[in-house]
Amino acid sequence: MPRVLGWIGFAAHLATFVWYAASGLLAPGWAVGLLLLAWAALTVVAFRLVRGDRPLWTLVVPVADAAVWFGALSFGESVLGWTG
Repeated sequence: MPRVLGWIGFAAHLATFVWYAASGLLAPGWAVGLLLLAWAALTVVAFRLVRGDRPLWTLVVPVADAAVWFGALSFGESVLGWTG
């Protein structure tokens, strides 16, 4: 069962790609590139977790995805003046 939940967490992480890819509606291109690099790094982390001995930790990765994405866009909007 932990492996199944791990793969569900991995699938949820993959679903967050839409948020990161659509960030260009608010963020400049260089920021979208950095966000996509962060998403790719989280993909590596999620894959290692799901294939390792602690697959349940993969369920935390989509939460981290949301925190990174929301935090970066909120920071950019309030401090750097990004507008949509």
